[in-house]
Amino acid sequence: MKDIRRKVRRTQTVVPFGVGGIIDLRGESFVAADIRSWPLAVEGIESPRLAKKLRVDGFRSAPVIPSGKAAFVTRVGPVYVRFPGWLFCPQCRHMQYWGKGQEMRDKPPSCKRCAGEPQLAPMRFIQVCRAGHMADIDWRRWAHSKSEEHAQRQCRVRRLRFIASPDSSGLEALLVVCVACRAGRNLLGISQKNSLRQIGQQCTGNHPWRIDANGSEPCEEPPRAVQRGASNVYFPITHSAIDIPAPAGSPQEEGIMRKVADNKLWPHYVSAVGGPGSDALASAIAEQCDVSTEFVKSVYRREVEEVSSTSQGDPGDDLSIAEWSAFSAPESVSGSKTFSVRRTGLGLDAGVPASLEELNKAISAVVVADRVREVRALEGFSRYEPHSRDDEDGEGGRFVSVDTLGRANWLPAVETYGEGIFIAVDEQRLRTWELLPDVRDRARRIERDLEASFKADRLREKTGPSLLPRFVMLHTLAHHFIRQLSYDSGYNAASLRERVYARSHEPGRSHPPQAGVFIYTAAGDAEGTLGGLVRQGQPPYLAETLIRLLESAQWCSQDPLCADSTGRSLANLNRAACHACTLLPETCCEIDNSLLDRALLIGDGQVPGFFGGIVRAALEESAEAVDPR
Repeated sequence: MKDIRRKVRRTQTVVPFGVGGIIDLRGESFVAADIRSWPLAVEGIESPRLAKKLRVDGFRSAPVIPSGKAAFVTRVGPVYVRFPGWLFCPQCRHMQYWGKGQEMRDKPPSCKRCAGEPQLAPMRFIQVCRAGHMADIDWRRWAHSKSEEHAQRQCRVRRLRFIASPDSSGLEALLVVCVACRAGRNLLGISQKNSLRQIGQQCTGNHPWRIDANGSEPCEEPPRAVQRGASNVYFPITHSAIDIPAPAGSPQEEGIMRKVADNKLWPHYVSAVGGPGSDALASAIAEQCDVSTEFVKSVYRREVEEVSSTSQGDPGDDLSIAEWSAFSAPESVSGSKTFSVRRTGLGLDAGVPASLEELNKAISAVVVADRVREVRALEGFSRYEPHSRDDEDGEGGRFVSVDTLGRANWLPAVETYGEGIFIAVDEQRLRTWELLPDVRDRARRIERDLEASFKADRLREKTGPSLLPRFVMLHTLAHHFIRQLSYDSGYNAASLRERVYARSHEPGRSHPPQAGVFIYTAAGDAEGTLGGLVRQGQPPYLAETLIRLLESAQWCSQDPLCADSTGRSLANLNRAACHACTLLPETCCEIDNSLLDRALLIGDGQVPGFFGGIVRAALEESAEAVDPR
């Protein structure tokens, strides 16, 4: 017996086949219904920090369908509705609208006209609008839209054929023809902006899973014809957070922390953090309170996290600040079953080559995470254009909640476990580099493109109010780090993910400066992953990996076109970065392979790269090894 069970992995119920997303399974096409269709008996997921940011009570994960024979009788998973409803037979080419009443359990739609009853195929084009609605195109109206005869214009028969003509190519060769009156029209021009409005078609104001629920709403947005698998059909809006345990500390330690915060020098230290006098003030407070300087800094980080968690002015900061505090000072948090980190280093002793000595000065901290837990939640989606929270003129796609009625107080999510490597660069060296005129001018030109981009609102949540050179540099470092680790650690690039921490200290803001990257792998298995990243994060492997990635960043098979680029990728948000040298699979990157530039990483002759000195020293050492003279 043929196994026709339709399976979706639990992690896929958030991205890419979350609520509103289209999935193709064995020649069939379905769309995920909203969370009102989810069963009541689902597994809850705890993530207080993420829940507070998204203002929900909690998260739930899709239930696991048992394997074997039990899967045939279990129907507790999320609901996927067949879409589009218009199908055609690949043999006789007759079209048929497949309604809900025609569905048969575990049987795909088939053509009853042809011998062998071949499976029907879904139509390639559908209609969407910027309000997030999606529906079938009225193919009967399309077929008769070019009719000149009165009988054809008055025809109301829905018997259609989808014909592929051998006399032409492309969309011009595909025709929808009425069987009754012989009226027909090819698909040439169907993707034009007003093609559907010109034939009198309006938006249905509905979603495919609400067709039978009389849940349509008035919609004035023009419908747009798009291909079913096009990238602008579905823009999921997701959020993720790493599970950070509470700061370590006994009641006695809490009293000492309070003593530090009450010190008369404390306000001066808080205002000076990130400046040249902060270390001296921290040492003075430590001496007066009889604690270590690192303890004083950990108190500041904890105070900042508490202030940020209650601040409503910049909710995007909440998650990054707590994570940065935990990774940059692993001693300040208590270990748990879901979060285990430890400080290591590059392991470089005196007398190492100049390139490694420069690398040791540039890297201020290395932390390996033996175990981390990440929660990824789906808040909603948009269609045709990405959603912009600051959009007031309605030019972007409208946000559609995962609960289209807006009654649920929870969001769908998945929890994943894994391991990772955290690297922080020296703040003082970084700040000096950022003040160089060529570096600032390079970042300013990228920021101008960012301001004009439709993705500006979403990218600002990661970059902060202004695009700093450190963000582009560290983001590029993270991409090359992942590419190099895919060779060294045993994981493929698609299984690794990045988190970039690149905020500077700003007057009037409570968060400390950030300058680091966290590369990690996360899998749905509760046992996590196998230790390949942790091994590469320890001496002597990490230093070798960093040197190799910086050397490889010099070369690209697309040079000089890539190196000399003044704007690449969508909205010109990249400079010296392309698929051949820097870009990664979409699952790896936080911001869709945007804001990348090798020039800020290693330099290009005009712009000094942050790691340019290391690359030059490594090249000189290689030249001396080849020709000792």
